Amino acid sequence: MKIGIVLYPTFGGSGIVATELGKALAEKGHEIHFISYNHPVKLDHFLPNIRYHEVRPFHYPLFDYQPYELALTSKLVDVTRYEGLDILHVHYAIPHASAAYFAKQILKTHGINIPFITTLHGTDITLVGKQPSFEPVITFSINESDAVTVVSESLKRDTYRHFAVTNDIEVIPNFVEHSHYCSVPKPADLAKRAAIAPNGERIISHVSNFRKVKRIEDVVYVFDKILKQMPAKLVLAGDGPERYHIEQLCAELGICGNVEMVGNVQQASEIYCISDLFLLPSETESFGLAALEALASGVPVISSNSGGLPEVNKHGYSGYLSNVGDVEDMAKNALSILATDEELNKFKKQAHEHSLKFSLKEILPKYELIYERLVSSVTIK
Repeated sequence: MKIGIVLYPTFGGSGIVATELGKALAEKGHEIHFISYNHPVKLDHFLPNIRYHEVRPFHYPLFDYQPYELALTSKLVDVTRYEGLDILHVHYAIPHASAAYFAKQILKTHGINIPFITTLHGTDITLVGKQPSFEPVITFSINESDAVTVVSESLKRDTYRHFAVTNDIEVIPNFVEHSHYCSVPKPADLAKRAAIAPNGERIISHVSNFRKVKRIEDVVYVFDKILKQMPAKLVLAGDGPERYHIEQLCAELGICGNVEMVGNVQQASEIYCISDLFLLPSETESFGLAALEALASGVPVISSNSGGLPEVNKHGYSGYLSNVGDVEDMAKNALSILATDEELNKFKKQAHEHSLKFSLKEILPKYELIYERLVSSVTIK
């Protein structure tokens, strides 16, 4: 099949998942066409069966804001016509689903009926989608999609709760390619670990975009409680609006010497590989891809029980779940895992085993089945 994939090309979870999905489909022989305003950060150049098409918005003084949705619609029409695409898969509702719908209507005037599948990833529904000015368009676009998927049961419930959606929604969870993660550190990883924790301290980590919803202050408070009980180091990877506040908090607690703030990293797997425990106390997560990546690296997770996290992190097995903001319980659970090498190694093994349920080989066929069903049912209306 020839598949067009529309995505945001940044470090966000939706863009990463869309990119990895396209690469895996290409490896199976499908022809993949990525369509976005920039080259996806996780996409290497010159991969077999993969093409990239850049959307170039029109700059004109009349427009205070670039009409990206119109430019994307036109690009979808052009790529579908001239590349002979069989199906479009758009990730994130705004404005990708509506652009796909408009493109589909235009293409019908050319005798082409291309189906499109919309995958909802989280904030397009739970945050941006709640804006009243977007609701009618989002509802319409979801209902007009030929298929709709979401990454968790939690997001499915949120979508039906916040929008008047009548279309069927299928849950297909996010996935990881386990070959990209190390459950057994290599000598180079051990050297990095020794540089951060030269005296054998436990390494706790957190990776995010440093927004308030991630509750990074809870990460610091939990770590402070761990540090009072055992030697430990905290690695904070990422950047964003909360960074300055977190730096101040570390100074107030007097723990700056035990905290490494490494900024944005190209490969978060390098952080997971040297970690003993991963903290994700978010206010809400529609899925929690960072938690899954940690589990795939054999790193147990201490997380909140909000949103889709209970579907990713199995309480008492791959880690522990706590109520949002309950740093006392999170610290207690963290200390129970870190208390002995035997207990830590048990949870590391269980974390990796649990992550196998979300492996690429388990998830990829689910998307292929939807593609095949939609393409086989195409008729000109």
